[in-house]
Amino acid sequence: MQIKILCTRWGHENIPIEAFLEKVISAGYDGVDSWLPENKNDRKVFIKRSKELGLPIVVQQHQAKGADIRTFCRSFEYHLNAAMECEPVIINSHSGRDFFTINEQLAIIDAAENFSAENNIVIAHETHRGRIGFSPGNAKELFKLRPSMKVTADFSHWVCVTESYLEGFKETVNEAIRRTVHIHARVGFPEGPQIPDPRLPEWAEPLNYFTGLWSGIIRGKKAEGISLLTITTEFGPPPYMWTTSPGNTPVASQWEVNLFMMHLLRDIIAPQQ
Repeated sequence: MQIKILCTRWGHENIPIEAFLEKVISAGYDGVDSWLPENKNDRKVFIKRSKELGLPIVVQQHQAKGADIRTFCRSFEYHLNAAMECEPVIINSHSGRDFFTINEQLAIIDAAENFSAENNIVIAHETHRGRIGFSPGNAKELFKLRPSMKVTADFSHWVCVTESYLEGFKETVNEAIRRTVHIHARVGFPEGPQIPDPRLPEWAEPLNYFTGLWSGIIRGKKAEGISLLTITTEFGPPPYMWTTSPGNTPVASQWEVNLFMMHLLRDIIAPQQ
């Protein structure tokens, strides 16, 4: 099984595309996790240069909007089609809204499944606050009703939403692990989606918890015999990144934290290969 560790574009939007991709390569990442740039020229540069550098792309679909299901599904299909332009290995989707009914959420999953089949692309629904995968309780119902639903495992959101390390949701977490096709490697804690700095010893408990989850996913996918697993180091900029007052200064470098996470993940992966 190949494991590709990707660099997030999130937090680096102000760096020119070519400079960002060169930075990704120099740092030792295997690919990128990004939405398609809205600017047409930037989009062309992003797609062309990524191909030239041999960087696989997990593309983000987070733009779909709509406070009702019909509006959202129209927007959803439009942005899924747009995402295909960069020939991604996976589309990672921020799907729906948490206030949609179960039947409305199922309609979004079905739309994604139809698009996936028609375009030969895997669509992973991120376990993200505010979306259809916002909590393990809601996900449990969706899993039961849609056996083929795939997920991007970002359990930092579930830890935050449930204010726990998911002790009461072991069955659902295991099912989410089974359905995982992509990982967002960010460490949350019961009161927030991101600890300030995983290098600090006082945050060892959540770091150890999350590395245990990721190790379990890697073991499971290897046992399944899948050919590729992608992982994005996804510690974010402010307001995800903690800041000091006055001045709203980040307490750590997002880039350096994610580099630490990349090397930590490689340490985890090596013994399992």
